[in-house]
Amino acid sequence: MGLTKQYLRYVASAVFGVIGSQKANIVFVTLKGGEKGRYVAVGACEHVFIWDVRKAEKVLILEGKKHEVTYLCPSPDGVHIAVGYEDGGVRIFSLLNGESNISFSGHKSAVSVIKYDALGARLVTGSRDTDVIVWDIINECGLYRLKGHKDAVTQVLFLENKNLLITSSKDSFVKWWDLDTQHCFKTMVGHRSEVWGMVLLNQENRLLTGSADSELRAWDIQYIEECKEVGEPQEKKVRTPLMDEEEDEEGLDEEPEERIVSCKKVGSILREARDRVVSLVTDAKANVLACHGLDATLEVFTVLTEEQVKKKMERKLKKAKKKANSQEEEEEDVPKPVVERKLSDEIQKLANIKASSKIRSMDCLMVPNGEMKVALLLQNNTVETYTLKTKEKSPTGTKTSRLTLSGHRTDVRTLAFSSDNIAVLSASGETVKVWNRSTLQVIRTMGCEYALCSLFVPGDRQIILGTKSGKIQIFDLASGSLLETTDAHDGALWSMCLSPDQRGIVTGGADKTVKFWDFELIKDQDSGMSKKLTVKHTRTLQLDEDVLCVRYSPDQRLLAVSLLDCTVKIFYTDTLKFFLSLYGHKLPVLCLDISHDSALIATGSADRNVKIWGLDFGDCHRSMFAHDDSVMFLQFVPKTHLFFTAGKDRRIKQWDADKFEHIQTLEGHHREVWCLAISPNGDHIVSSSHDKSIRLWERTREPIILEEEKEMEREAEYEESLAKGGEPVVPGETKGEAEPAGKKTIETVKAAERIMEAVELYREESKKLEEHRDACEAAGRELPPPKMNPILVAFGNISPSRYVLEVMKKVRSSELELSLLVLPFPYVPDLLQLFNGYVQQGLEVELVCRCLFFLLRVNFGQITSNQMLLSVIDELRANTISRVREIRDVLGFNSAGLQFLQREMESKEDVMFFADATERFIEKRRKRRKRERAVLTIT
Repeated sequence: MGLTKQYLRYVASAVFGVIGSQKANIVFVTLKGGEKGRYVAVGACEHVFIWDVRKAEKVLILEGKKHEVTYLCPSPDGVHIAVGYEDGGVRIFSLLNGESNISFSGHKSAVSVIKYDALGARLVTGSRDTDVIVWDIINECGLYRLKGHKDAVTQVLFLENKNLLITSSKDSFVKWWDLDTQHCFKTMVGHRSEVWGMVLLNQENRLLTGSADSELRAWDIQYIEECKEVGEPQEKKVRTPLMDEEEDEEGLDEEPEERIVSCKKVGSILREARDRVVSLVTDAKANVLACHGLDATLEVFTVLTEEQVKKKMERKLKKAKKKANSQEEEEEDVPKPVVERKLSDEIQKLANIKASSKIRSMDCLMVPNGEMKVALLLQNNTVETYTLKTKEKSPTGTKTSRLTLSGHRTDVRTLAFSSDNIAVLSASGETVKVWNRSTLQVIRTMGCEYALCSLFVPGDRQIILGTKSGKIQIFDLASGSLLETTDAHDGALWSMCLSPDQRGIVTGGADKTVKFWDFELIKDQDSGMSKKLTVKHTRTLQLDEDVLCVRYSPDQRLLAVSLLDCTVKIFYTDTLKFFLSLYGHKLPVLCLDISHDSALIATGSADRNVKIWGLDFGDCHRSMFAHDDSVMFLQFVPKTHLFFTAGKDRRIKQWDADKFEHIQTLEGHHREVWCLAISPNGDHIVSSSHDKSIRLWERTREPIILEEEKEMEREAEYEESLAKGGEPVVPGETKGEAEPAGKKTIETVKAAERIMEAVELYREESKKLEEHRDACEAAGRELPPPKMNPILVAFGNISPSRYVLEVMKKVRSSELELSLLVLPFPYVPDLLQLFNGYVQQGLEVELVCRCLFFLLRVNFGQITSNQMLLSVIDELRANTISRVREIRDVLGFNSAGLQFLQREMESKEDVMFFADATERFIEKRRKRRKRERAVLTIT
């Protein structure tokens, strides 16, 4: 057997260039007791970045796996943050160390909204799959799935005092759910288009909804039980068709009978924007309301308290009386003045904040001095923060910070590595940036025109850009200044290549010409002494079609030019005589490259194929279907016949041009990959995408065995198909509005397999012990014990029954029910017997009871019909009740003891515990400072 070719694996190293992804929202977070409003969290592709807006630097990265972040929600205590992903998963991260210990999987598509309850013990998630799921964070499991909406869920709100849930959706309905009975008891139908957002005001007594028009509709919430207790008269009306239409307009319930709550429309507030509501947000105490549409304007409203509204109405009434008195002097029989209370008296426009670009998401925060902090995530990869002094009569938003340095405003269309592998150049529609590869920090940022191609000038002191307008721009890196702009082509300058002798460049443009340029040093007229770099046009090659890509052969003998007519023409460099025409692609060739020995040329086309040609005769060695969409970029790894391709299908692939084999696929980008660059030593790759991210990949020392790679791909496909099964079915339970929260995944299937393997090991070991016991009885003496299973030895010589418990403990709490659900019934009797032993010994009673009750519920019919299990069930009943009672007594005793200690310490030291203490301390300090200032002004 001959030597096999060794390939080394490339792995993802870093993600940079993205400040905030457009799919996720922006939220304020608090880190390690830091001040409020200083840190913001934004989604950055599959990660979450925490930015310090004051220092404009990244302080924490919450690393995701491979799916894009779609929603963020910090917990009420500020210690954790819940992150929703595009695959429907939810992970909860700690903001103290950036680790994630809790993850939920229940939705089939992207999570669209997440909300905590007031205590932070429950989490509710809404998704594009129209489902709403309530999760128990403490127990790390799903409680139930609420089905009823017909389109994506846009917002969810908890009504804490009544244990109710309000959900809005793109199906134009707002639904009310009773979480005690898990059913929808009310559907509001007053909207004629999608409901994009809603908030609760006036201590959960008013609901404000934002739709696809310029109105914010307000609804008064009244609890029917409270109305009955107060004894409000219930008017009975004779119904007419006209009244039905009016009530339908007002969004009253479809049912004639109101239950639990009644919701009545009380008016609407008009926004200045005419498009749909994108975000509708209030501060924690719902004193300030902010909303924005698809434009760059944020509208801020203030919500007056009941006392403020009463004072305002009194002033209005006094003014009206004064006016009436003056009219009485002139006229007679003037009616008594009556002032009607309107919604505009309760919710008033405060200010407009104009951002520098279209707003994608926002969050607001009130600080104790009445100042409002606003964080905006903009469409052009920017984060801006503003402050607004709400106590002023006509406040204006003041911009306090802007995060722009760490990313481009538009897509990066060209990348280049410096000759020493240290610097990376990235250029977009408005700026060119030079990054340090090791630290990922920006070294230089320079304004430019729309760049399409770029390179470092030999020596790495200058860079050259080719622009969409056909110009060549030369920048000096030391000063960060534009040295020269040269008009090169009449159309777009699509491609540029450095000559192998490093004395000039060649450019190809949309004006059907290829132009040759030499580097020259000329005297700088501004300084007079120093010289500056320029390019001198030497030759022009006229062609029949637009030029898309040009490349020199490394020996500088040939020049390859791809044209709009789907061919690649090869010319001699010295005489510009035609040598070869490479034809075979069905669509234009967008990228090409020539190997280091000038023997092979690889071409990538919009027809999704890559062709490998010989440069000696122009013969096509192999045509390979490379990507599922256009091949956008192609480059050989230096000094090898391996090359990388980037496509619009979001993937980067490595190929062997000698064996025509696909080596590996680099997945990570979430949108089309525009370009990539390979470092001169081949150890690093940098790629850019439409998702605004720039990704760095590095070569490891790990070899790739192609057969193993193919086997792993097949396994991944099989696992994916295995997890795509239907929703879990619980025997005896009919489908309704509430269903189990879990989702069948490959992890639940694997967990069930591990439990089955553990039970089988327990059976084998039990059988061995029985045989050993029988052999001892037959021999009449004690025989040496049988050899233990290596797995039990690895776990520290534990018993087989204890091993089963250890396996069950390692199953994630959120996946436990689904794992037990797919467990075949023959394993259930053994588990019931094991559970009985665990309960008697007091081992993991809570976990065992949870598994026991679930298995009894889903296998009730088979268990009750099995006479052999009667004694086991009877023992379990007695043992479980007594053991749970003991644990409950211990918990009750400990809770009472802790409460007693708290009261004792509070009475001795006169301090308050927990949350109230900090707030009261801050309030006292603020009042003390106010008094001191007052004393100083008096003196």
